[in-house]
Amino acid sequence: MAQSTRETERKYEAPSPDDTSWLPELTGVDGIESVVERDTEELDAVYYDTDDLRLAGTSATLRRRIGGADAGWHLKLPLSDDSREEVQAPLGDAVPDTVRDLVLSRTRGTELRPLVRLRTIRGTRQLVDSQDTVLAELSVDAVHAASLRGGATSASWTEMEVELAQDADPSLLDLVDKMLSKHGIERAHHASKLARALEETGVAAPRLPDKRAESVAPGSAGEEVLTYVEKQVHQLVDLDPAVRRDLPDSVHQMRVACRRLRSILRSYRSVLDREATDPVRAELKWLGGELGAERDHEVLEERLRTGIQGLPRELVLGPVTARLQVWHVARSSEARQRTLDALNTPRYLSLLDSLATLTARPPLRRKAARKPEKVMVKAILKEYDRLAGRVAHALELSPGPECDTALHEARKSAKKVRYATEPARVPLGKSAKRLGKRVKAVQQVLGDHQDSVVARGALRNLALAGHTTGEPGFTWGLLYGQEQAVARKRERELPGVWARASKPRLRKALRS
Repeated sequence: MAQSTRETERKYEAPSPDDTSWLPELTGVDGIESVVERDTEELDAVYYDTDDLRLAGTSATLRRRIGGADAGWHLKLPLSDDSREEVQAPLGDAVPDTVRDLVLSRTRGTELRPLVRLRTIRGTRQLVDSQDTVLAELSVDAVHAASLRGGATSASWTEMEVELAQDADPSLLDLVDKMLSKHGIERAHHASKLARALEETGVAAPRLPDKRAESVAPGSAGEEVLTYVEKQVHQLVDLDPAVRRDLPDSVHQMRVACRRLRSILRSYRSVLDREATDPVRAELKWLGGELGAERDHEVLEERLRTGIQGLPRELVLGPVTARLQVWHVARSSEARQRTLDALNTPRYLSLLDSLATLTARPPLRRKAARKPEKVMVKAILKEYDRLAGRVAHALELSPGPECDTALHEARKSAKKVRYATEPARVPLGKSAKRLGKRVKAVQQVLGDHQDSVVARGALRNLALAGHTTGEPGFTWGLLYGQEQAVARKRERELPGVWARASKPRLRKALRS
C-alpha cells in the first residue's frame, strides 16, 4: 500500500561532514528556539530508471532505500521549485506494482533498471520552536555514489538539506536561506543527489537527435507553438499519477490538457504538419472521451446535489437524496473504472510515445520559421470566424433541441478560440489576452447552458426510475423547471456577451 507526503526542501553545498564549524548558529532565525542534534544514520539507496533516463528527464526519481526510519521504495514527483510529492511503498526486492503504475506515463512501459547506488552518512539537526515543535530538519550528508552500469566509476561529496516539517510555514526556508547565504553557504548546483550522481559517475544515455534545437528559430511561430505544446504534454504526463490515485480535480485537469493539445494541433496546422498531428489529435480525442465519462459525472452530480440542497425542505418529497446517491455510486464506479482501464491500455502508451516524438522531432512546416505575429493572428482569426458563424446560426433558432445542439457547437468553437490565444499571449501581448478573456465569457454562458441540457436529461431519467417504484416525481419536476429557466436565461444573455467579444476593435487590435 503506497502512501504519499509533500516534501519541501532546499539543498546546499557543504564543505565537510566531520567539522561543521562552518554551519552558522540558526537560533538567531526568527521562530527557531533551539537546534537539537539527532543520531547519525547510514542510508543505502539504489536508484532506478530506464536506460534512456525517462524518469530523470521529467524530474522524477525512484529509489529503494534501506536504513533510516522510512526504509522502502520512494518515488519523488515534481510539484513546485522547492516541493516534491514523495510516494512511499514497503520494502521489497522488486519495484511494487503500485509504484510502477505511477511512473507509467514517464517510462511508457520501458523496463526500470538499477542505475546508481548512493551510500549516505547523515547527521541530522532538528530546528525547534519555543513549543518544542519541530519546524524543519537540517541534514549534512556525506555521499558516496557508484554507477551500477558496469565499471568502477564513483564519486563522493558532501551536501546539506533543509527540509520543512509538514504544515510548517514555508517562509521559514527563506529565513534560513538568508542566514546561510550571509555565512557564505551557497545553494546546491544540482536539483537532487541523483542528478549529481549521474553527472559525476559519468552515467550516460542515448538520446534522440534534438531536431527541434536545429530547426526552430528563436522567437519564431514554431518556437511559440512548440513551447506551449511541450507544456501541455508535461502537464498530461505529470497528472497521470494523480488521476490514478483519484486526487481532487486531477481528471478534469488531464482532460483539459488533452483538449488544449487537440485544439492547438488543429489551430496551428500552418506550423505543424497535419499528416503527423492529425493521428495524434484523434488519439487525444479518444483519451479525452474516456476521461470525460468520469469528469462529466462529477460535474453533473454536484449540480444535481446542489439543486436539491437549495430547495426548501417541504419541497423535497420522497427519497430524492437517497435515489441520487444510489445513481451516483453506480455511475461514478463505472466511470472511474473506465478511466483506469484507459490509462492501462497499449493505446494510451502509444499516444504517450507519439507525444514524446512530436516534441522531440516536431513536424515543422515552412511557416514555423516565420515571425509569430502574422502566423498566429491568422490562426486565431480563422477559429474566431468559425465561432462567429456558429453563434450567428444559434441565435437565429428558437429554443429547443436544435438550438441546444447549435449552442453546444458554438461552445466548442469558443474553447478553440480561447486555446488558440494562449500560446500567442507573449508575442501578441494584451490583445490576445483580451480576446481570450472575452471569448471565455461566451464559453461560460454556453457551458452553463449545456450543463442545464445534460442536467434535464438526467433529471428526467431519475424521475422515471422513481416513478416505477411509486415515488413522487414532484421534486424532480421542480428541478427540471429550474434548469429550463437557467437555459432560457443563458440564451437571453448570449447576445450581449457575444457583442462584447465580437467588437471590431478586438480584431483590429489583434492585427496591429
